[in-house]
Amino acid sequence: MAQPVLAARERHESGKGAARKLRQQGQIPAVFYGPGLEPMKVAVAYSDFERIVKGTSGENVIIALEVESQGKSQTRSVMLKELQSDPVHEKYLHADFYEISMDKEITVNVAIQLNGTPIGVTNGGILENVRREVSVSCLPDKLTNAIDVDISDMDIGDALHIEDIQLPEGMRALEDGHLTIAVIAAPAVEKEEVEEEIEEGEEVAAESEETSAEESAEE
Repeated sequence: MAQPVLAARERHESGKGAARKLRQQGQIPAVFYGPGLEPMKVAVAYSDFERIVKGTSGENVIIALEVESQGKSQTRSVMLKELQSDPVHEKYLHADFYEISMDKEITVNVAIQLNGTPIGVTNGGILENVRREVSVSCLPDKLTNAIDVDISDMDIGDALHIEDIQLPEGMRALEDGHLTIAVIAAPAVEKEEVEEEIEEGEEVAAESEETSAEESAEE
């Protein structure tokens, strides 16, 4: 996965006032940290950050963060650990960047993208998407934004489990393989008909019991 580049500069100011001033200047206050590293307060350009976030189709993007500190610049591979946004104005307010090692596996949740129209849906069934992501482990360069799964052959009554998914090379699932991702349920009409048949059967049985009881009483 290609790493977009994002420039960051160390900042020493803190507090709401300093953060507000940065935002007015078109920047986002952020924090950069990682294993064995002291957290460093940084600032990044809002426009550059927005371009990267909106230009990726998933949350697990790896960024080449060019950190400028004390007149020196170092490039670190990081992931966006947390992002604070203003829900009203839809603006990014603060970001946390976490450094990763490109030769050590990482654990992340990857989205599951269901593709195709199932046969069962064409026949009137209902697609129930039970699980939309799966926890996996892989090296950073093996990470994908989503795992594509073709479900066009699924019929009514079929279920898709984690163990049924063909994961990309170098990626392994960390969850129980029997966990369900999606099922093709029977049409609601059929369910209602079955329920009605059960109710009718129960009523017939109840009437039969009442008749037997009355006959026994008469005797």
